Amino acid sequence: MGWLGKLFGGKQGIFRFSPRWKEMIIVTGPGGHFTLDYWMGIPTICLPPEERWRDVAPHWAVDLWPELRAELKAWCQANNTKLEIDPKAAVYHST
Repeated sequence: MGWLGKLFGGKQGIFRFSPRWKEMIIVTGPGGHFTLDYWMGIPTICLPPEERWRDVAPHWAVDLWPELRAELKAWCQANNTKLEIDPKAAVYHST
């Protein structure tokens, strides 16, 4: 069992995070994937607040913001990365 499974009491999270070299992180979930900005100067991932998430998220992930935030926060802590809730944060996906 990986660290994420241990963190969530033996349960595997529903999201997988894959950093890429062009300052982005690909988030894969139960309905597909999307990309968030991952700034490398001071390692920081930007996530929109829940209210804005509903307008910019892929349709399959609209109701998963609380789980995404929790799992992304854990990933950031384990990878010395800051998680910033930013109203201007971009979410890249195809519909």
